[in-house]
Amino acid sequence: MTDQTNSTSGTCCSGSSCGSGSTTDVQGIGITTVYKVSGMTCGHCEGAVSKEISALDGVSAVQAVAKTGEVTVTSAAPLDESAVRAAVDEAGYELVGQA
Repeated sequence: MTDQTNSTSGTCCSGSSCGSGSTTDVQGIGITTVYKVSGMTCGHCEGAVSKEISALDGVSAVQAVAKTGEVTVTSAAPLDESAVRAAVDEAGYELVGQA
């Protein structure tokens, strides 16, 4: 009997078909959630948003992309969206919601 898990993607879903906005990393690293943020236009914006979200408890990685308006956050446990919203607001941008 062989293991039928999808070892190429490393997650429970492959892209937009999931719809939940977050996935559990099968390697035990944490939860990855993608948020949409409006107002980011450059690298400085990406850095400001990343810095504020990185300060939240349990966050281990943040990648902000101004071009797409997406911020990918890896955390030990699911984050309270109001805390993420407050962090994004503190950076001067608006959290639209989960992507």
